[in-house]
Formats: sequence, C-alpha cells, structure tokens
Amino acid sequence: MLLKQLIKRLNCTIVNGNDEIEITDVIYDSRKVIKDSVFICVTGTVADGHDYAIAAVEKGATALVVEREIELPEEYRDKVTIVKTEDARYALAIMSAEYFGNPAEELYTIGITGTKGKTTTTYMVKGILEECGYKTGLIGTIETIIGDKRIPASNTTPESYIVQKSFREMVDAGIKAVVMEVSSQGLMMHRCAGFTYDIGVFTNLEPDHIGPGEHASLEEYIACKGLLFKQCKVGIVNCDDEHMKKVIEGHTCKIETYGLSDKADTRATDIELITTPGSLGTKYRVSGLTNMNVTLNLPGMFSVYNSLCAIAISRHFDNISLEKLEDALLNVKVKGRIEVVPVSDKFTLMIDYAHNAMALESILKTLKEYNPKRLVCLFGCGGNRSKLRRFEMGEVSGNLADLTIITSDNPRFEEPKDIINDIITGISKTDGKHIDIEDRREAIKYAITHGEEGDIIVLAGKGHEDYQEIKGKKYPMDERVIIADILKEIGW
Repeated sequence: MLLKQLIKRLNCTIVNGNDEIEITDVIYDSRKVIKDSVFICVTGTVADGHDYAIAAVEKGATALVVEREIELPEEYRDKVTIVKTEDARYALAIMSAEYFGNPAEELYTIGITGTKGKTTTTYMVKGILEECGYKTGLIGTIETIIGDKRIPASNTTPESYIVQKSFREMVDAGIKAVVMEVSSQGLMMHRCAGFTYDIGVFTNLEPDHIGPGEHASLEEYIACKGLLFKQCKVGIVNCDDEHMKKVIEGHTCKIETYGLSDKADTRATDIELITTPGSLGTKYRVSGLTNMNVTLNLPGMFSVYNSLCAIAISRHFDNISLEKLEDALLNVKVKGRIEVVPVSDKFTLMIDYAHNAMALESILKTLKEYNPKRLVCLFGCGGNRSKLRRFEMGEVSGNLADLTIITSDNPRFEEPKDIINDIITGISKTDGKHIDIEDRREAIKYAITHGEEGDIIVLAGKGHEDYQEIKGKKYPMDERVIIADILKEIGW
C-alpha cells in the first residue's frame, strides 16, 4: 500500500521525502521492523518510540511517523520519508484501519465500557447473537474469539493495530458482528480510534483505575469513558448510574437507556432471586422497548443489569425472536464470572474473578441476599502487588463471610505465607472466622468436604485464569480441573 493511502485521513505534514512510496507493514515496535515498513514513534509509559527511530531506519523502515523533530543520519536523508503529526497513537489507529482495509465497515460493531459488567455483558451479547444466527466475534479481558480461534488477552482493549487485524480476520472468517470491551485507558490511548461503533454501551462507573500509570482523577476517568459516545451511532446507557449524565455529556449519538427507573427505555421489574439445589439465579420482567420475561442461571442484581443491557443491544438486530432471546439468556455462562460449578445439591460452589476489595465486596453482598446458611469465601492475593489490597480484602471478607479460607493466589516472587499474614492483618480487624491453608488445592478440598447444607461457597481471585505464577514461572492451575479431581478423589 502507498504511504499516501495510509495517511489520507490523518492531519499531518511531510517534513522529509514523499508519500508516493510502497509500504509493507505498519509497525509500532522497533524490534518488529521489516524492510520498507513505516515505523510509528509512539510515546509509551515505559519507552518512547522516537528513541528507536534511527534503529528502525537501520533495520529497513522507509518511513517514520513522528510527533517531534528527528535528525536522520546523512546516509538516510534521501531514503526515508518523515511524517509529522500531533498524536502518534492516533496516527497508529487511523493507519492500521487503512492498512487492513477498514474492516469495521464490514462488521456490526458493539463497544462496551464501564467499571464493572463489561466481560459478562460481552459474552451475553455474543451468546444471544449466535443463538439467533449472527456469527459474532469478541475482544475482551479474557480473550479474543474469532470463530473457533481463541487468543488469550494481555489487555482489556488491545493496541489499535491488533484491534484492526482482529477485525480483518473476523471479516475474512465470515463473522458479521463483533462485541468488545472498551476500557477507559483504551479510549484515552486511541486504541479504538479509526472507526465508528454501531453501538456504544455504558454499564456503570465507580472510582477505580485512578492513580499512577492510569487516570489522574475521577473527572479524567469519566471523560475517557465519555469518548465512546462521540464515536458511535447509538449509545445504550445505564440510566440508574449517578455518573451517566456526565459520561454522555457532549455525545454525538442517539441515546437509549436501560435500568430499573421508570424513565428507562428498557426496564426491569418484578425481580426475584431464585435458589435451586446447587445453583442460584434471578427472574424478572422486561418492559418498554422490549417486553418479555427473563430467567437467568446467574445470581444478583448485577446479572439483571448485564442481561438487561444485552437485551437492549439485541433489539437492534433483525430476526431475534423473544423465544430465542429467552433461551440464550437462560443458558449464558461466563468463565470465571460468578460461574457456578455443580458439586452437590447440598450447597452452591462458584468461581469468581473478584481480586480486589471492591469486587469482593460486591460479590459477597450479592450472595448474602440469597440467605445462605453460611457464606464461605476462599481467596488469596497476588504477590509483588499492593499490601493495602490484602488488608482491604481481608477486612471485607471478615465483615461479610461467615468463614474465610485464606490461601495462595499468584505469589510471584513473594512467599505465600507472608501474603497470607498480610490478609490476616486485615481480617483481624473484624470478628470473622478464618483459617489459612497455603496450598490452594488443599484449601479448595477443605471447602468442598466441609460444605454444609445451604452453604454458598465462592472461590475468589482466579476466575478464568488457568495458571498459578510462582517465582517467574506459570504452572497449570484451573480450578474447574482441581474441583473435578477432588470429587473423583473423595468419591462424589
């Protein structure tokens, strides 16, 4: 592709050379430069691409995209084109979209932002659309799904080049729609720039991701979430969230709302919590733009909100019958997110990713609403991370759970016992009962074999992860496999 084609939508100036040159690839990591590629000098939190510009040229890059002046060695001045623009990250998004042939134009694109609920809602939407005959891709915290191909995620929202590459692969695989998690950082760093979403979604907002390396303030966090509603055709938002009006301030899209409020366009009423042997769920009535009854094999009010959001989205697709929608919602399951694992009719066992105090408090408060005989919480904390998180999680579990089983998570380069002692420091501020079992498998076995009639047991922290990180190495650890092995071992 000619460089002029790649930069045609970019506000830029050519300060050296010309744009009539053939480009083989768009590169933003100098280690991956190939002959005749364009290297984009992205300024990151750890490294600045401008520092690697000459090295990229020496490796064969014939064009550079820069934010500031670069002095080329004499020998390259007639061989390399330099394009100057205000924001190299934005340039990366625009040029990546062009490079892959603007694949978003061939997909129905749905972007979901919010502090909580993004992951579950994306899987719900994918499940509903596929049940109704729409082949759907997914990009999110756990993985990217392209047909049968699953690629583990390293970021909630990947770099713009990877987003566009994934879109292109989806189009080539015959996929018609894509649902993706859109993080505030992803929006701030232009990872989703270069196209317009058909639907943008706001689930909720709580003070999170504020601090060094993330957002400077709550105001910045809200503003970054709001960018999505200046980049979509229809915005679907939770009108019960106190920050909703701020988030959509200055929006350029049509707005639809969902929630429990009388003002919501898609509204949930008559909510019931369901307890069945070994499982938990919810039932409710939807009215407004869609009218139907919903039953979920997922617990709590957040499941009502997530599913209500999915229903509001599905309304924009043709040929989705209420019957198919009901079936899809009944069968939806998200790995590691309030995932019930059938073990016994006596008690309910579930796996959840809650790995900070806010998430743990949310899940435990939700489960307490089901009035269990005992609420048992098993968790650990990651090594080489904030000690404050350990104190907070210990205190939350001590206050809300009837029994806390403190164990190991990903100790990394710390000693598991030291991490457990920090958690005990937090739990000691409460009257909560606790035991510590360092080996996570043994801790899970204890939870299962000591489960009592009417208990709800939650294994928190690992969720979808299938490994344990110790001293720089990842060892296989999937809690579903561990549970199956334990059940075999004890003859259940």
